[in-house]
Amino acid sequence: MTLTGPERPALSGEADSLIVLLHGYGADGNDLIGLADPLAQHLPNTRFVAPNAPERCRNNPFGYQWFPIPWLDGSTEAEMRAGAIRAFETLDACLDGLAQEMPPERTVLIGFSQGTMMMLHVALRRTKAYAGLVGFSGRLLLPETLQREIRSRPPVLLVHGDLDEVVPVASLTEAADALVAAGVETYAHVSKGTAHGIAPDGLGLALGFVQRQLGIAREE
Repeated sequence: MTLTGPERPALSGEADSLIVLLHGYGADGNDLIGLADPLAQHLPNTRFVAPNAPERCRNNPFGYQWFPIPWLDGSTEAEMRAGAIRAFETLDACLDGLAQEMPPERTVLIGFSQGTMMMLHVALRRTKAYAGLVGFSGRLLLPETLQREIRSRPPVLLVHGDLDEVVPVASLTEAADALVAAGVETYAHVSKGTAHGIAPDGLGLALGFVQRQLGIAREE
């Protein structure tokens, strides 16, 4: 399956790097592609793509899901597991295609919520390391399997709101602990007074992280 979704070309007209934005449950690529507007001003040579997840969302037929979530949509645990396996394979194939256009060492993945879960699971099991991974408001799936399945160790920045009622902020600590134990360079930040979303302080940290990982000088 080929994933489609919105994208923004490099502001300069010539891309030497790529950011892949992975949306959350019930949303679509348009939910995150807007991040290109503030980020591109500081990353003029970066192309942005925001693929839609492979399945229509059970709770929102106008949005998409990477896999069903039983406590939200009434699916079974078996359906969730099967959907997740399909989604991992689909995202992996999508990233294979994008790697033909921009090498992983010039690519950063940014996920939100379920998109963060997908990103962490798939990217760390790929052979070639990405320049970096940024995860907002997510969690690490199957942390108990990471140490034996990890194949690359790109630096990771995790950001979470302390008032998140969808994915508890404790998920940040759990993910960070497992990543560090697996030898991944990990940074974490809690956005104060923030629910399930991306706050300006978190986005600013993400920008700095991306610039550093891509070797782009920050403006003074």
